[in-house]
Amino acid sequence: MKKLAIILIVIIVLVLVLSVGKNMIVKAGIEKGVKLVTGLQLRMGGLNIGIIKTLVGINNLKLYNPKGYQDKVMLNMPEVYVDYDLPAVFQGTVHLNEMRINLKEFMVVKNEKGELNLDSLKVVQAQKEGKAPEEKEKAKAPDIKIDSLNLKIGKVIYKDYSRGGTPSVREFNVNLDEKYENITNPYALVSLIVVKALMNTTIASLTNFDLGGLKGTVSDTLGAAGKIATETVTKVTDTVGETTEALSKTAGDLKDKFKLPFGN
Repeated sequence: MKKLAIILIVIIVLVLVLSVGKNMIVKAGIEKGVKLVTGLQLRMGGLNIGIIKTLVGINNLKLYNPKGYQDKVMLNMPEVYVDYDLPAVFQGTVHLNEMRINLKEFMVVKNEKGELNLDSLKVVQAQKEGKAPEEKEKAKAPDIKIDSLNLKIGKVIYKDYSRGGTPSVREFNVNLDEKYENITNPYALVSLIVVKALMNTTIASLTNFDLGGLKGTVSDTLGAAGKIATETVTKVTDTVGETTEALSKTAGDLKDKFKLPFGN
């Protein structure tokens, strides 16, 4: 019994060590991959990978502005959830069955020199040069396929330091909660987040940012999202209709069975 207990303890310790080691490796890989795709530094507070289930929970993610901006953080994401396809990973493809992004705050900043932090993103630079983002890269970004994406965006803040002194600040409560399907490009994911964050604000006009050009790169994805939303509304409407019809029928049956003295 004593030997069995020792063996069980050793196994538990090995599992814990492998789990921690795996988390560190994946964390470093994600940070490097985001740097390659966006051109910016990502830091995360914690990461937990399921040992048996193919689930990854990441918390307290921050995408940082490049040097030259008083506000250090561009994106503040308290939580990202991923359900991945393990066999595809072994084949060199990042296939995510499901991804949920909770983007609490998106900070758009124009610094004292009049430079916009959005222009530091590789997808924006490529758009201005009329190239695909991957054409600019010497190192190839990882292949990625996201079957289902749930994107939540809370607040977008714009700060303008270009006039000197205290910056002018505008806040936009976007409160976006939408679903998208079949995203096959990491650059398209970045473009989608920027487009959806700015679409319902006046930031593009305030900064002369070409949101229309960037929107064109993800038009198919946005169209698919519209289709998903329409299908959801249709299903809800059908359900309400069926429920109303069923209630009416039930009321009619009760009326026939019970002859109420006060009528209908």
